[in-house]
Amino acid sequence: MAKVSVYNMEGQQVGEMDLNDAVFGVEVNEHLVKMAVVSQLANKRQGTQKAKTRSEVSGGGRKPWRQKGTGHARQGSTRAPQWTGGGVVFAPAPRDYTIKLNKKEKQLALKSALTSRVAANKFIVVDALKMEEAKTKKFQTVLDNLKVNKALVVLNENDKNVILSARNIPAVKTAQTNTINVYDILKYDTVIATSDAVKTIEEVYA
Repeated sequence: MAKVSVYNMEGQQVGEMDLNDAVFGVEVNEHLVKMAVVSQLANKRQGTQKAKTRSEVSGGGRKPWRQKGTGHARQGSTRAPQWTGGGVVFAPAPRDYTIKLNKKEKQLALKSALTSRVAANKFIVVDALKMEEAKTKKFQTVLDNLKVNKALVVLNENDKNVILSARNIPAVKTAQTNTINVYDILKYDTVIATSDAVKTIEEVYA
């Protein structure tokens, strides 16, 4: 089992924690990690873009001039793509970009992402994250104490004060154990998790 240090909000080590190898010590599957990221980004796309082809734009029913004898190139419609106001060649149409991964693939990708953060010493466990009031400055002090700039903060519960305190820091995102995903784990340099959050993750994914 991998061991990580447990820190308090002042950045002082207060203990150690054993991590379950079934979650934080798996063999990293880079292909599945990539597929999970591609799937997540693709599934966020609305797919509502639309432009009209030459068959959909209005007008252009009459041939602009006769076929021969004018000196112009032959034209059949003023709504062909080369005309101003004409249709678009290979115009985009609404479509579904969804890429599906099965449950086991998603879980293994998440475990691989977590394992990679532990292996790179970018996984920090804190004994607790509690804020008496929503203060961005105080939360920034906690990050400075832990020597972290860009972080994904994983909480075990919906702590309103912590979430509001972190919300205005551009390089920080908060998430609960049931909303963590591969893209966010990889996007942020460091994962900060409370000890309770780590236990919950192990219970769910082990």
